[in-house]
Amino acid sequence: MENAPAARRFAPTALMLGNLVTGCSVLAPAGMLPELASGLDVTIHAAGLLITFGAITLCIGSPLTAWLTSRIERRTLLTTTLAVLAFGNLASAFAPDYTSLLVIRLVMLAIGALYTPQAAGTAAMIVPVKRRGSTIAYIFLGWSLAAAVGLPLITFIASRYGWRAAYGEIGVLGCVSFVLLLMRLPGGLKGVPVDLKTWVAVGRSKAILLLLAITMLQMSGQFVVFTFMGPLLKKLTGASPDAIGMVFAVYGVCGFLGVVIATRIVDTWGPFRTSLLFTCLLLAGITGWALGAGSLVLMAVAVAVWGLGFASTNSMQQVRLVAAAPPLASATVALNTSVLYIGQAVGSATGGLLFARELLHTLGFVAVGFVVLALILVVLTRPAAAATA
Repeated sequence: MENAPAARRFAPTALMLGNLVTGCSVLAPAGMLPELASGLDVTIHAAGLLITFGAITLCIGSPLTAWLTSRIERRTLLTTTLAVLAFGNLASAFAPDYTSLLVIRLVMLAIGALYTPQAAGTAAMIVPVKRRGSTIAYIFLGWSLAAAVGLPLITFIASRYGWRAAYGEIGVLGCVSFVLLLMRLPGGLKGVPVDLKTWVAVGRSKAILLLLAITMLQMSGQFVVFTFMGPLLKKLTGASPDAIGMVFAVYGVCGFLGVVIATRIVDTWGPFRTSLLFTCLLLAGITGWALGAGSLVLMAVAVAVWGLGFASTNSMQQVRLVAAAPPLASATVALNTSVLYIGQAVGSATGGLLFARELLHTLGFVAVGFVVLALILVVLTRPAAAATA
């Protein structure tokens, strides 16, 4: 019993590291599109479809798995999910061809879809209500670390040792995270079962639907460019793999800083004002990319500003959804993750069509359009003066 408080104290960190593995698993192809394309003898556009089809699987899988697994004890559920992610990445390292890699990825992500929303819901169970917002934001640091550390490492390893070695790296990381979560997450945690009435209640809430639309638009705008960031930097500026890896690192480090800042201020500023701030930074960064396309320095600076908003905006969306309807949190957080992946699919598909047609400068301005719409909706969801949600 003496170890229980210590285990609970470190449980958020274990959950956060699981998000690191999940983020690396989802984002990995973006860090090594040229290596995947040459190694599998496909076009960069086809390699980018690993992200598009993966995102479609994730958007369907997130609410479906939330419903099917809502009665399962959380430690069992989350550790099993991490085991699947670890095994899936290790299997990817040995995939003989593009089709095999795509199938492995879709199966892996169909199960992995439940980790991020269930980790957020689990975090809400193990901390006091007053710390819920900051803890959920902290858990999303895992996604920031995936971009700050994971993607540059993936780019570095893939450019020197091949894409198979990069997948192996993620698989090993998944095994380590699995062990940590098994050791640190308390047992016996169960959420409120998700049933048909829950989904009906969500569908009737205008506020929740608007918040979900914000998530989709924010993510669509980012993934128009993000999916093809490496090839775009190479084509527009002649950047080397190391320079591309450095830009990914800037993006991720700033994303990490953004979530740290959001975690510090959300409990006093409130989720709305925090969300508004970081959506504005997101828009400023993507606008800078669009206007600075062709200059590596300007694009890198824009990526730094963009990075401040990329993970923090989504973590604030999770906080706002939980605050908007606490009894519906299991469903709304799962749906938020689902529409996040819809946004990834829409954005990467749109970017892929533009990239295939060599409309390289147009990608940035299309991305700006999505984020402008997101910002408008953020303003429209401003709560009453007495509220802070």
